[in-house]
Amino acid sequence: ASNSRTFLMPPPARPPRTIRPTLGVVISRSNRARSTKPAASIEMRPFGEDDSAQELTSLLHRAYADHAAAGRVFFASYQSVQDTTYRLAQGECWLAVRDTELVGSVTVASPYVTPKGYPAAAGAGSFWQLAVDPTYQGAGLGQRLLTLAEERIVALGSTVAVIDTSVEAVELVGWYRRRGYVPVGMWRWDVTNYESVVLLKNLAA
Repeated sequence: ASNSRTFLMPPPARPPRTIRPTLGVVISRSNRARSTKPAASIEMRPFGEDDSAQELTSLLHRAYADHAAAGRVFFASYQSVQDTTYRLAQGECWLAVRDTELVGSVTVASPYVTPKGYPAAAGAGSFWQLAVDPTYQGAGLGQRLLTLAEERIVALGSTVAVIDTSVEAVELVGWYRRRGYVPVGMWRWDVTNYESVVLLKNLAA
């Protein structure tokens, strides 16, 4: 029997208790020059009281625009500032900042509360909306954000990370698989237009 499920969520303006990981920022593209801006000069810090949900929303829209243009409608490509604010409260949001410019972000939660039937072990951690500004894609910032997310999941008490992303994003799925993530099932969220592949990584290995 198929382990693909559809989880019906309320409209984005009235978000549910369960947060859907949105993973799909383009790490690098062959038709775009790789960034020459060094990721090492970028500071990683938690989202603070003086940071802007509007600015973060704009970053997400920019980071996921290529997916939307390719017909993969990630929630991060169109979510509202209200949606962003809600999601900020569901985990640790980390920002990548160069001087005063917001260039990347990822949000982490552990344990991750999943809907019934979602193919993930109880107590697993997760991260969502890993985003890199298009200007900085291809410079290693996505890897830094991924490493940070995994380190925070372990620090929060989980040894397993579970995420999901569009099964159609072949390049992105390959990027995660090369970093130790393995497919464990499929899922369908009603705020996207695609089937998601669920990926798991043992962080204790």
